[in-house]
Amino acid sequence: MLERIIDIAQDGARLSVADRRLVIEQGGERKASIPLDEMGALVISHPAVVLTQPVLAGLAEAGAPVIVCDAKCLPAGMMLPIAGHHLQAERLAQQIQASAPTGKQAWKQIVQAKIRAQARLLHDLYGDDHGLTAMAGRVRSGDPDNLEGQASRRYWPALFDNPGFRRDRDLPDQNKNLNYGYAVLRAIVARAVCAAGLHPALGIHHHNRYDAFALADDLMEPFRPLVDRAVVAWVRANDPLADLSPQAKAALIQPLMARYPVKDEERPLFDIAARAAVSLTRVFAGTANALVLPDF
Repeated sequence: MLERIIDIAQDGARLSVADRRLVIEQGGERKASIPLDEMGALVISHPAVVLTQPVLAGLAEAGAPVIVCDAKCLPAGMMLPIAGHHLQAERLAQQIQASAPTGKQAWKQIVQAKIRAQARLLHDLYGDDHGLTAMAGRVRSGDPDNLEGQASRRYWPALFDNPGFRRDRDLPDQNKNLNYGYAVLRAIVARAVCAAGLHPALGIHHHNRYDAFALADDLMEPFRPLVDRAVVAWVRANDPLADLSPQAKAALIQPLMARYPVKDEERPLFDIAARAAVSLTRVFAGTANALVLPDF
């Protein structure tokens, strides 16, 4: 099924629902009509957007997250459906009761997959993985040596070919592009987590009393280089200090709507994230030891 990420950035846009379709109007004219079941995520970027209650209810029923942006057009909040899976209560209990060693083993696999993905991206861009592939092989249960952090310190300056670059959410350079892409990616993974019957606030590594999406933050780590690649391509051709334009957002969303090879078929990113989340339910249930993580 087609999964669409819709970013509403037009002044005066009005959203409503008719016949299980999201209707987008502007200036009294209908601009688009999209089946709710095809909605992957809705991003609301303009302060003058008006929407009806059935829009929120319909998107929640369809499992599509709603992302609201601030005055800088950066994501500030997210709404997810409450009901995710018919076995939600059982899977939530298994998630809560999962042992610390189980969580540490899962985190090891996530960190390894993330570092390997970073290594492949650096090799693709510059022909050198900067030692990250070897580093991934040294990750132990729970990553007590913080190889994730060590890899990041090598990765970010190499990624943008800038020894002074650092990942800082508050900086006005390409960091703001990363923020936007990661927020949409986070919504995709959070949707997959909820659909699998897990609670997004109960992380296996990320723990913060103010973070309602800690598990999504855990599981999205191996997916981040998809956004990183798009940001590198964008800032190579555009000023990294420029405002986050509709064109920039479209370029950042594009890889999140693409299809990727899984075994012998092409699968959308939503499906790949869903497979990862379902594999985590099996780990929590004790019926599997390995997560199904992306290998882009």
